[in-house]
Amino acid sequence: MEKRFEVKPTIYFIRGLNLNELVFVGLGLNDEEGITLKGLEETRTADTVFMETYTSLMPKFSLKRFETLCGKKIQVLIRQDLEEDSGKVILNAAKCGKAVFLVPGDPFIATTHLALRIDAEKQGIKTRIVHGISIISAIISLSGLHNYKFGKTVTIPFRENFSETPYMVIGQNRNLGLHTLCLLDLKASENQYLSIKQALQMLLEMEQKKQMKIISPETVAVGIARAGSDKPMLKADFIEGLMDFDFGEPPFSLIIPGDLHFMEVEALIALAGAPIDLRRLAK
Repeated sequence: MEKRFEVKPTIYFIRGLNLNELVFVGLGLNDEEGITLKGLEETRTADTVFMETYTSLMPKFSLKRFETLCGKKIQVLIRQDLEEDSGKVILNAAKCGKAVFLVPGDPFIATTHLALRIDAEKQGIKTRIVHGISIISAIISLSGLHNYKFGKTVTIPFRENFSETPYMVIGQNRNLGLHTLCLLDLKASENQYLSIKQALQMLLEMEQKKQMKIISPETVAVGIARAGSDKPMLKADFIEGLMDFDFGEPPFSLIIPGDLHFMEVEALIALAGAPIDLRRLAK
């Protein structure tokens, strides 16, 4: 009798080069169309896809539309998954194949995911980055201010966590003639967003306390809302004129300029509705 052998199928890993790999992909700003073509392709060829939404607000992002766009089921993670559990769910997936981690904006600009990348590398997991549009570059581009004249960036936290740090950073930058980009705190999962008015009020209160002549109602400021969207809001004025300006929906950011070049002044007048009187401050 002829002996029959069972032929077991050989499994080839088409994505063999993707084993033990974690790719951080920037989603860009505002909606699902902000991701780059390269980022979209990385997502489409992933074995597992994760996403976090707590470090920034993307006002028009639709998870359903994005899943249709990339053809993948997205696992949305909360802060606890990344910070308290050290991203174990992502690392475990990356040990078995290609894992993509989607992050608003650019993956490592103003986010807290560096520890996850370090842990991955320590565990023998290759990491790569596909950059996205950064909120920082978008805000600076909108403002018309010169990028090379920005000093240290600072985050202004909610009142319960407020300290003198933002005030002092603004002072240090202004002493050097540099602009300060202030990122305003948010708790996206709780739908809480620090407003431009609240940020300015706290800075003025710190001025009353420290009296270092860093901030006053006559200080020029630039408020930005929804940078990266189709309808951003940009308004420059002296602080007293910004306090009651309606910026609409979040997210919000704030710039406290240092020395202003005459072209920067003209940009603020033309692009941000600054008062003509600003021309007297040009250098």
